[in-house]
Amino acid sequence: MGLYGPPNGGKTTLANRICEDWLGETMGSVSRIAHETREIQIKEQIVVKSGNKELMFNLVDTPGIATKIDFEDFMKSGMKKEEAKKRAKEATKGVISSIKWLDEMDAVVVVLDSTKDPYSQVNITIVGNLAARNIPVLIAANKVDLKKSNIEGVKEAFPQYDVIGISAKYGNQLEDFYAALFKLLD
Repeated sequence: MGLYGPPNGGKTTLANRICEDWLGETMGSVSRIAHETREIQIKEQIVVKSGNKELMFNLVDTPGIATKIDFEDFMKSGMKKEEAKKRAKEATKGVISSIKWLDEMDAVVVVLDSTKDPYSQVNITIVGNLAARNIPVLIAANKVDLKKSNIEGVKEAFPQYDVIGISAKYGNQLEDFYAALFKLLD
């Protein structure tokens, strides 16, 4: 199962939450600066339990997919020019890698920041690619702990999929998320 979405939607935070809940460890580092995850990260054989059911899967945390990566955006976050150029190059490679890995996915959780417009070019592109490949999808509308969260807006944008509002950071509504995961992967 892969975690896909735009940069800073909370993919790695959710991956860390899943791994902490079921393995007692984290998966990757997070940052307020976009493209902290620039390489595919995999945790194998995660076993999730719900009632008397068990579900085992490999978790793939992917770099955020973006249509534009500009080193100057990283400089605005305080990076020096050389570091910003390096990060932009690595982020671009990460986006390409994320797209290539779609062919390996049995199911995908699209992690979206529920405080942002769900109709972005990146979100539509991701969901369109998944639909074209007939990959089962669950949408995690993340950041419900923030006042600007708009889960209904995400549901309206993607009515063909189950949308679960969560806070990966604080663990809010994770039981609903795990139940939806069982439904997705069953």
